Amino acid sequence: MVLRQLTQLAKRLWARLSSAAHQVLRHLTQPASANLVTGTLVDLPRRRSELLTENALLRQQLIVLHRQLKTPRLTWRDRLSLLFLARLVPNWKQVLQIVQPETLLRWHRAGFRLFWRLKSRSHKPAHRLDPDTIALIQRLARENRLWGAERIRGELLKLGFRVAKRTIQKYMRVVRSQSPTGQTWSTFLQTHGQDIWVCDFLPVVTLFFQTLYAFVIVRVGSRRVVHVNATAHPTDAWVAQQLREATPFGETAKHLICDNDTKFGPVFEAAAKTCGLEVIHTPYEAPRANAICERFVGSVRRECLDHLLVLGNRQLVRALVKYAEYFNPSRPHQGVAQQTPDSAQSVQATGATGRSSACPTSPTAPGQLSSRKLMAVPVLNGLHHSYAWVT
Repeated sequence: MVLRQLTQLAKRLWARLSSAAHQVLRHLTQPASANLVTGTLVDLPRRRSELLTENALLRQQLIVLHRQLKTPRLTWRDRLSLLFLARLVPNWKQVLQIVQPETLLRWHRAGFRLFWRLKSRSHKPAHRLDPDTIALIQRLARENRLWGAERIRGELLKLGFRVAKRTIQKYMRVVRSQSPTGQTWSTFLQTHGQDIWVCDFLPVVTLFFQTLYAFVIVRVGSRRVVHVNATAHPTDAWVAQQLREATPFGETAKHLICDNDTKFGPVFEAAAKTCGLEVIHTPYEAPRANAICERFVGSVRRECLDHLLVLGNRQLVRALVKYAEYFNPSRPHQGVAQQTPDSAQSVQATGATGRSSACPTSPTAPGQLSSRKLMAVPVLNGLHHSYAWVT
């Protein structure tokens, strides 16, 4: 009797243990919780026919997913696992489903480069240049856009600094993102902008549907407005007279860019030659050749004329003069590093290198704003304002 009870108890205990082991086995082999190591250990005692059938079922599911889904994102652990298993499988190129064989080879090459980069890394502390030497390298690269690293290295040797070419290239990238293949447009403007004027006409329709033509001359280097005027009947002689009025007391440039309008005729070119200007006509159907003047014309429209009802020629001239008097000393311009045209012209006239800040005064601390008074001068009846601190 006791032996029978012990036998039944042993059977029930064995059944519970086998059921628990089966549940644990099922939990370990579930796709959500199983990993590569546990899945491989669980597959060791299974029959070969069962493994082949399961592989066929998994392969069919991969084929369906590959038709419908994009390439999944793999973590670095997934990539290492694929690299390790592909090394053990002879036909790994045919087995891959979610990545291309070229992708796996690229991962292997990247890992190979990373391994040797870490192994060949020097353990000596890096020799850092003096901040003054770095500033000198960047200054030479900024002031001489046509110089390469080897040219700057030679100039540094003249000054008593011995710096490697790679080091110079490293610090040159801060001020020059690419190697100089030629003179850029910005470099050309910085060098010759003070000697170039541009001019163009701006048609304006009045309140009574009369068309007036505003004539403007702008200096390229500083974006300063040299002359403005308007008329209802622009002719070659009228434009020539405007050019004479724009060059009083010998104030002139070397070149004048204009389009191929018939108003810039022989009388205009004769007056320009008398004033010491060489007229350069833009190519046909090339508005960007006179882009700086077109930019100013757009600013006049957006910031002045679009907000006025023009009644006649005298009012238009008065508005243009007022806008020019505000534009030159008070309006910052993106083309000259947010300086005003007058300040940019003074910097270029004195031969200063680089571009200074648009505000020459020292910064004001937040606590000092309440103790200073800001003056606002209205321009064009309050359409714009010019701000300055009251001294």
